[in-house]
Amino acid sequence: MPEIAHDALTAFAAAKLSELDRQSLLRRLSPTHRLDGVHVERGGRRLTSFSCNDYLGLSHHPAVKAAAAGAIETYGAGAGASRLVTGDCPLFGELEARLARLKGAEAACLFGSGYLANAGVIPTFVGEGDLIVADELSHSCIWAGAKLSGAETVAFRHNDAEDLAAKLADRRRFARRALVATESVFSMDGDIAPLDEIGRAARAHEAWLLVDDAHGLGVIGGGAGAPGHFPGVHIDLAMGTLSKALGGYGAYVCATAPVVELLKTRARAVVYSTGLPPANAAAALAALDVIEAEPERVAAPVARAGRLTRALNLPPAQSAIVPIVLGEAERALAAAAELEAQGLLAVAIRPPTVPAGTARLRLAFSAAHAEADVDRLAEAVRPWLAGAGTDA
Repeated sequence: MPEIAHDALTAFAAAKLSELDRQSLLRRLSPTHRLDGVHVERGGRRLTSFSCNDYLGLSHHPAVKAAAAGAIETYGAGAGASRLVTGDCPLFGELEARLARLKGAEAACLFGSGYLANAGVIPTFVGEGDLIVADELSHSCIWAGAKLSGAETVAFRHNDAEDLAAKLADRRRFARRALVATESVFSMDGDIAPLDEIGRAARAHEAWLLVDDAHGLGVIGGGAGAPGHFPGVHIDLAMGTLSKALGGYGAYVCATAPVVELLKTRARAVVYSTGLPPANAAAALAALDVIEAEPERVAAPVARAGRLTRALNLPPAQSAIVPIVLGEAERALAAAAELEAQGLLAVAIRPPTVPAGTARLRLAFSAAHAEADVDRLAEAVRPWLAGAGTDA
C-alpha cells in the first residue's frame, strides 16, 4: 500500500508539471551568483540584473557585509532557538528599537521573513466572527494570513477607497473586529496605495489598518521611510522587510507596545520559529546607518525608474518598480530570453503571481544601476512595447 500511494503521488506531480509546462507556467530554479548590487553570473554569463529587490545596492555594501561577519564571530551563525527560549540575541532588541523610532511607533517585533510576518500577524488579531477586507492585489502572504485566521475575507478593488468603504459598510456590522490590509507599494505594478483615503475608510468603520511596506521602506517618502512616509495616516500594524532596500533578510511589524507584546507571546510565526540569524540583524542596523547618511542613495532608484518611463513614454514611475505588461506567458518568456541574450536579466513574471493575461517583465531599479544601464534597457524593451501596441 505505501508503494502504491507513493506511485500515485509521483503520477499526480508529474501530471501537474506537464500541464504547467504546456501552459508556459512551469517555473524552475536558476542558480545565480550575485556579484554585486546589480551584476549577476548565470549560466556562465555576466548579466546586468533588473530583477532584484536590492533597491539600494546594500546587500554588497562593505559596511553591511562587515557588520554581518562581525555578528557571526560574536554570536554565531544562528540564533539557536525560538526567541522565547534562548534565541533572543541582544541585537534583536536594538534593531526593534531602531525600527520603531524610524516608523514613529512605540515598539517593533522581528520576524523571520515578510511572508511569516503577515501570515503570523493577521491570525493573532482576527479570527472566526471577524472581518478582513484586503486589496485584491495584496501579496500572497496577506491572503495566507487571512485564511489561517478563519475570519471572513473580502477583497476590495485595487487602490479603490470607495469600494473599500462600501465593503466595510456592507459587512462590518456582522463582525466583532475588522482589519483592512493593503500594501504601500505594490510589488508587481509599482503603484502606490492612497493610504490617506484607505485609512479614513478604515477608521470610519472602526477597522484596524495593516500596511505592508516591504517595497517602500528606504525608497519612498522621507529618507528611509520615516514617519513622514505616510503623513496623517493612522496605521495600526506597519509591516516591512529587511530583505529589499536593507539588503538582508527578515521582517518587522511596528505598532503600540501592547500590540507588539501580544505578538511576541502569541504570534505563531514568532513563538514556534527559530530567531533570526544574528548576522541579519547586524546587517540591517548597518544598512540603516548607510541610508541615513546617504539621502542621495535613497532617491536614486525612483530616479532610475523615471528615466526608463520617460524614455519609453510610459506613465511616470511611482516607485522603483516598472511593469512591462506583455500579455500571455509565452510572450513574456520570449522577451526575457531576448533581453538575456543582450546581457540584461529581466525575469518573466507569470500567473498565478499576476492575473491571467498580464504576464510581464517586472523591472526593479537600484541605486547601483548606472544611467547607461537604464538607457540600454530602454532600447532593448522598446520593440516589445511597440509590438504590444504602445507608442514607445
